[in-house]
Amino acid sequence: MQKAILIVCLLMMSTGSVLAADSPYAGLETRQIKALSPQQVDDLRAGRGMGLALAAELNDYPGPRHVLDLSDRLGLSEEQRTNISNLFNNMSQQAKILGGRILETERHLDSLFAGKQANDESLRAYTAEIGRLNGELRYVHLRYHLAVRAALSEAQIARYGALRGYGRRGTGAGGAHGGHGGHGGQGMHK
Repeated sequence: MQKAILIVCLLMMSTGSVLAADSPYAGLETRQIKALSPQQVDDLRAGRGMGLALAAELNDYPGPRHVLDLSDRLGLSEEQRTNISNLFNNMSQQAKILGGRILETERHLDSLFAGKQANDESLRAYTAEIGRLNGELRYVHLRYHLAVRAALSEAQIARYGALRGYGRRGTGAGGAHGGHGGHGGQGMHK
């Protein structure tokens, strides 16, 4: 008898697992913006990078937030610290504005579907705008990696990579300091 009960319980549990596997979106219908997790919403509001600048970060173009976090260990001068702090503040402000616009546009798209008002024209317009805004947000984050690289010495860049745990693989895609890094900082600080 106990064996039969155990078998029935196991069958019920496995059926529940199968049903849950067939419904990976179950529970997401309660999200305020269905397409975004709470973490994504928080990151967009706060102007966080969300991995948008990994092409820069992992190719020897340090990010302003992380450089500031490591400023003592990188031996930043007071001028560098001030410059990079200004860069970070500018980046953060721009990213928060764009994040807010993305959230607003995602809300509108979600409400079109919720109100059964979505059509091909509105879908094209909102998805194009969301794509444009996401591209602009990524540009903002990448742009400031260029500016930070221009503000650091090659030794500081190498030290940054080591402190962040990135294996040295040569000069990375960024190449020498005079590449893109020499242009990115123009007009973005102060």
